[in-house]
Amino acid sequence: MLIVARSLEGQLTSTIHSVNDESESTKELVKIVIEKAGRIIFNGVPTGVEVSEAMSHGGPYPASTDSRFTAVGHHAIRRWLRPVTYQDCPDELLPEGLKEK
Repeated sequence: MLIVARSLEGQLTSTIHSVNDESESTKELVKIVIEKAGRIIFNGVPTGVEVSEAMSHGGPYPASTDSRFTAVGHHAIRRWLRPVTYQDCPDELLPEGLKEK
């Protein structure tokens, strides 16, 4: 999975499926995908939206949090340059400043 993750291009989301006893081996994968996506989803399903010229929709907040860009479409990637969000991430895989413990 590390080789596959390194070969991926940037995306809006990246999903990691793992169980609690895999947390240690998942740390390296998290380090790779946080450089590839703006939203990291753990054990969940993304919307399946592709950032491409053919995909474009938007609208008022919350469909688009920045009126300069569409919610989805080729300019949408600019909305996700940073920060990274961690959805349902196990505490041990979070950066130190985000851990609940």
